Amino acid sequence: MANNGGWCGRGFKPRTFPKHSPLICYNKPASAQVDQKVYDDKRFAALSGELVETLVVPKRTARTWTMLAGDLCRVTVCEGSQVGDVNLWNLENTKEHFYSGKTRQLHSTHLKVYDRLWSNLPYLRPMATFVHDSLASYGIDEDGGSLHDVIGTRCDDYTYKLITGKDRIGSCHSSLTKAVVEERGMSEQDVHDVWNIFMCTGFTRDTQQYFCKPSPARKGDYIEFIADMNLLVALSACPQGDVSITVGEEVPADVCHPLKVEVFRQKL
Repeated sequence: MANNGGWCGRGFKPRTFPKHSPLICYNKPASAQVDQKVYDDKRFAALSGELVETLVVPKRTARTWTMLAGDLCRVTVCEGSQVGDVNLWNLENTKEHFYSGKTRQLHSTHLKVYDRLWSNLPYLRPMATFVHDSLASYGIDEDGGSLHDVIGTRCDDYTYKLITGKDRIGSCHSSLTKAVVEERGMSEQDVHDVWNIFMCTGFTRDTQQYFCKPSPARKGDYIEFIADMNLLVALSACPQGDVSITVGEEVPADVCHPLKVEVFRQKL
C-alpha cells in the first residue's frame, strides 16, 4: 500500500549532525567598546559634582525621571532584596527607546560594567553605559545564572491571566504604564522591553527554559549608569519583589521593597 509520500517509520535511521565549535554571531563594533578610563573619569566627575535628584520608587510601583547626557544614575537596594525593571527613552524623541534584543546581541544576556544600553532601529545608538555594580563579583553561578539581564520582557497582567485565568492589575508593565501616562502624558504603547536590574536569571540546561533565582542583592547594593544622551527613565520596583516566587503564585508583601534613585551631575 502506498504511503502517498508520508513518513511511515520504515527504515528509520537516527540522524547524525556535524559537530561545530560555538561561533560568536556578532563581533562588537568599536562603538560598543568604551574607553574604560574615559568612563571612570566621567563617573568620578559626576559623583564629585552635584546630587540633582533623589527619589524613592515605592514597592510595587514605578516612577520616572530625566537625565542629561553625562549624568550618572545610581539605583540602590535601600531596604531589602528587590529587583527592578528599567525603561529608557530619548528625552527629545520618545520614539527612540531602549532595545533590549539588540543590546543582548551586541553584549550578552546579562550586562556587565562597561556594557552599553542601545536604542531601537533605525537609530541604534548607545543610550547609556553601565559603569558600576556592587554585585559584579557574583559572575555566572553553577546553574548559569547571572545578574542584570536583557532577556525577560517584564512581568505583565496579560501573561498572568494566560497562566492563571485570573484578571489582575499589578505588574511591572502596568506600573510602568501608569507612571508614563500620569507623569509624562505617554501611553501603554510607549512601554517596551526592559533591563532587569538585580535579577538573577538564566536558562535551564535540560529544557532551555528561562529561570530565576532569589536576587542576591541586599540593602546597600547598587548599580550606576551614565547617560550617553538626554534621557527619560522609568523604573518599576517589581511586584515579584526579590523574585523568589514563580510568576502566577501569590507574592507576599514582605518580599517586596522600594528602590532608591539618585542622579549626579558634573559641576560646570
